[in-house]
Amino acid sequence: MLKGRVVLVTGGSGGIGAALCRRLAREGMTVAVHYRDLAETAASIVDDITGAGGRARAFPADLLVPRASDLLVDAVERDLGPIDALVANHGLAHKATFDEVDAGAWDETLAINLRAPFLLARRVLPGMRDRGFGRILFMSSVAGFTGGIVGPHYAASKAGLHGLTHHLAARVAEAGITVNALAPALIENTDMLPGDPGYLAKTIPIGRMGRPDEVADVAVTILRNEYLTNQVVSLDGGLHPR
Repeated sequence: MLKGRVVLVTGGSGGIGAALCRRLAREGMTVAVHYRDLAETAASIVDDITGAGGRARAFPADLLVPRASDLLVDAVERDLGPIDALVANHGLAHKATFDEVDAGAWDETLAINLRAPFLLARRVLPGMRDRGFGRILFMSSVAGFTGGIVGPHYAASKAGLHGLTHHLAARVAEAGITVNALAPALIENTDMLPGDPGYLAKTIPIGRMGRPDEVADVAVTILRNEYLTNQVVSLDGGLHPR
């Protein structure tokens, strides 16, 4: 199902993103590793993949700029081929209270967490329709259900991804394209933890935080399955039962 196909992973240089890239490469996918600032980290991930016999390349883009989404897709498809799967994983999480979030922080967070995934999906969908195959996976958060503790800007951006998922999925399913979201919470070794890891682990029913590899495992399951679409899948150690 996935072998030989091209996947674009945004935020591929982060903790979850790196695990996603390596895991998808083991599935035989050609991986476009997007990064914004961490060029050396992205290059290291590419080296790991290619050293193991896989195919990958790193691509820089500042997705705060609207035009960057189109340019990123153009670069990937020019160098690696048509994009069969989009994993919109790049995100921004600056902790702030309701009173502390001003218009600038609100706009920046929604631009990265919601607008960029929308623009990327809009850009790759026509080609997926033409080929009769596509996978779109938006990386959300439990905050999209509960409001979370990062802030109203973050929660709103992730809840928006849920609405985008449901809107798109029903409209492209007949073309062989699945659209889902994955909503993890409190994953270790990332830059998005909203507090002390030791304290946060105590709030999770299973007694520990999640691991990036566990997120990657669920992502692969979602991408493999052609009957699973229009869903927001939680991965939070029982934090928010649904």
